[in-house]
Amino acid sequence: MSEHEPEPPGIETVEDRVYRREDWYAEEFTARRFVRCEFHQVDLTEAVTRGVTFLDCVFGNVQFNASRHTDSAFTGCAFKGCNLFDAEFTGCKLVGSRFQDCDLRPLRVTGGDWSFVGLNGADLRGVTFQGVRMREADLTKAKCSGAVFADVDLSGAELQDIDVTRAELRGSDLSSLDLTRASLTGAIVSPEQAAVLVTSLGLQVRG
Repeated sequence: MSEHEPEPPGIETVEDRVYRREDWYAEEFTARRFVRCEFHQVDLTEAVTRGVTFLDCVFGNVQFNASRHTDSAFTGCAFKGCNLFDAEFTGCKLVGSRFQDCDLRPLRVTGGDWSFVGLNGADLRGVTFQGVRMREADLTKAKCSGAVFADVDLSGAELQDIDVTRAELRGSDLSSLDLTRASLTGAIVSPEQAAVLVTSLGLQVRG
């Protein structure tokens, strides 16, 4: 939805507002829409969002610990120095959002669209992405050892120098993975994926 479209019925919209040091511990948010808002040092620990939209917002040093987000959207947002320890996103849209200096472990993402997300250099060890669309996401130099990327669409993703040692990768699109610039020791892939990866090295598999 464009920010220029009319406000949907029953949806409260807040634009261009700055929130600082708010205590929203365990608050529940539904049918809300925030456009170009800024959140600084806000406590969203154990908070719940359902069907909430954040468009082009900034989150600075926000506590998302153990928060739960379902069918919400954080599109074009910037997360800086945020703590997402034990946070869960289910069916959420984070297209074009960027994470910088954030604590993302352990994070669980199920479904939704994380295309074009910026996770350059992120520490994603042990996190879980299940059935997520991550087309053209930037995972350059991301530390993903022991992570789960199951049935994830990583087509066109930036995967240079990614570390996926001991990661679960079955069912995911690995066509953008450059084996000469990735750490893959112990990673789990399906036979079909293995064939794709071998082909990317210019090898031929024959019986």
